[in-house]
Amino acid sequence: MNNQFVIEIGRLHSEVQAKKPIIHHLTNYVTVNDCANIVLALGASPIMADDIEEVEDITAISSALVLNIGTLNQRTITSMLAAGKKANQCNIPVILDPVGAGASQLRNQTIARLLDQIQISILRGNMSEIRFISGSDASTQGVDASERDIANAGQTGMETAARLASKLNCVVAITGATDLISDGKRSLYIQNGHPLLSKVTGTGCMSTSLVGGFAGVTSDYFIAASAGIMCMGIAGEIAFHAVGSKGTGSFHAAIIDNISMLNDQTIAEMAKIHE
Repeated sequence: MNNQFVIEIGRLHSEVQAKKPIIHHLTNYVTVNDCANIVLALGASPIMADDIEEVEDITAISSALVLNIGTLNQRTITSMLAAGKKANQCNIPVILDPVGAGASQLRNQTIARLLDQIQISILRGNMSEIRFISGSDASTQGVDASERDIANAGQTGMETAARLASKLNCVVAITGATDLISDGKRSLYIQNGHPLLSKVTGTGCMSTSLVGGFAGVTSDYFIAASAGIMCMGIAGEIAFHAVGSKGTGSFHAAIIDNISMLNDQTIAEMAKIHE
């Protein structure tokens, strides 16, 4: 990958810290605190407002909107649709995390409504979630990617991402041992991260929030998606080396610590991106 791309990610990181964009979340109650803290650690400003009486007002003053369907209910579905439409009206990027796509009729119907009624800027999910949304054969395993879908990823995973990105006119990011990012024209692989990230609840949600933070300062959502996911991977690597032997609780805290300590030099030195 061109070094200029990594330099641009470093520049965006500095811009987030300088501008402190407001990132509005309608997210799930399992990971909402982690998402808020990871956005703060990045240098942006999180807000979590999901009542129908205020979602449009809050969206209108935000720089990005993150929708996460991890803990769905009818009240938040209505709020997500209203917030997403307002974001489209205001030209604010919408980042969708389709947690558990394929696991239930409610999730599947909600994803279909969101994609039908809202223009999504970035779709970030695991391999099973993205395969399901693309219409490919997928084997769901709750909110985690199935072993079968992970094993069959390879080049077909990038083809799935690129095809779906073109269909939805958005960036598609598939996170896993190797992360796949495509906007239908540009594609790249990211190999930062550590297996222990999969043992901590919310690392996918936090990655989506980081993507939202970067999307709040650029209109190039391909770079924003790449930046958020790569920074999460780098933080995971550093956290493991620092405290991984202590267990997942210490590792969890260290992820946020290391997002807060990231700088342009660390990003440049540790980036593992290739086309």
